[in-house]
Amino acid sequence: MTPPRYDRDGWKPGDGVFNAAAMASYTVKLADRLTKLFDQERFVVLLGGECSNVLGPALALRRRGRYGVVYLDGHSDFRTVDNSPSVGAAGGEALALITGRGQADLTDLEGLGPYTRDTDAALLGIREDDEYVGDVEAAGIPVWRAREIAEDPGKAANGVRDHLRDLDGFWVHLDVDILDAAIMPAVDSPDPGGIDHAQLVELLRPLLAASECVGIDIGIFDPDLDPDGKYAAELTDTLVAALAYT
Repeated sequence: MTPPRYDRDGWKPGDGVFNAAAMASYTVKLADRLTKLFDQERFVVLLGGECSNVLGPALALRRRGRYGVVYLDGHSDFRTVDNSPSVGAAGGEALALITGRGQADLTDLEGLGPYTRDTDAALLGIREDDEYVGDVEAAGIPVWRAREIAEDPGKAANGVRDHLRDLDGFWVHLDVDILDAAIMPAVDSPDPGGIDHAQLVELLRPLLAASECVGIDIGIFDPDLDPDGKYAAELTDTLVAALAYT
């Protein structure tokens, strides 16, 4: 499903999220397509793009009931007008947007916002210096930092499943910058202090194999930063290994 062109022409600070109108339209179309797959009880793997892709599945699942989102990311993506001088790229605000923080043309499509309750989200993989983690924790969203995951990925996965156990199901969002920058530099914002491929597999397997999990979106990988395909091949192997038991 081809998204509309990303257009920042004429945008200036104070105008809100870049490309919001096109993003909102695409979110509804993506949600419509996902709804058909969910109706068929299909497990969905959504590839490509940046973190605003999670809006589509979040909206589709909100139409169906009460679902959680497991947000795997090297950054909290919780920037809002309340904690930052300005907003802009939705990729830095996606967790905030799906939990109802931000402009209504993105957070309240079809009058269904918030798509995910604070208590029904979990954040995993951020670095120690994340600037918005205090706001995430104040909202009641549990956080597992990359350091904690590296120590015991299975324990983190089980903790998430326990936290979301009383819902209709959950969706997994994966930003591949959860991986350490030395392992995965082909992303928009590579940072040290992340996890490695084996730890990511160990984290993902129990989440994706859970009967409550309905799908995963995977994004932020930038092929322009991987001219010989080395990092794409390694990421593909990791995803295949993680999805093998779904």
